[in-house]
Amino acid sequence: MKLMKLEIATPGGVIYDGEARMVTLPGSEGEFGVLPDHATLVSLLSTGVISIDMPDAQKVEVAINSGYVKVNESKVTCLVDDAVAISAGDNDISRKIDEAKKLLESAQNSNTAIAAAVGKIEHIRKSI
Repeated sequence: MKLMKLEIATPGGVIYDGEARMVTLPGSEGEFGVLPDHATLVSLLSTGVISIDMPDAQKVEVAINSGYVKVNESKVTCLVDDAVAISAGDNDISRKIDEAKKLLESAQNSNTAIAAAVGKIEHIRKSI
């Protein structure tokens, strides 16, 4: 199984720095997935949720309010204004889900993008 390096950073620090099997990103033109060996691109990121498929088949969700992504064949680098990471094994998952909802609702993007992202966060809450 081929993996790629993923880094998600905010002005306050690194949210995630590790390997991933796949990453789904909330692009400004719509959601898109990135696998290892993806063609190089740079894109704006909208308010939404970055979904990370981990090497161990676990999922990590990261709520973001906006930013940029640079993709090349072996690495994905996301520079975002603010982010909250949510993972199933986290002891404070309920608090983090609430933080993620506040982050998404405070974003200056379209109401449709915010509603879709908050819906994803609520789906995460129901699935745990």
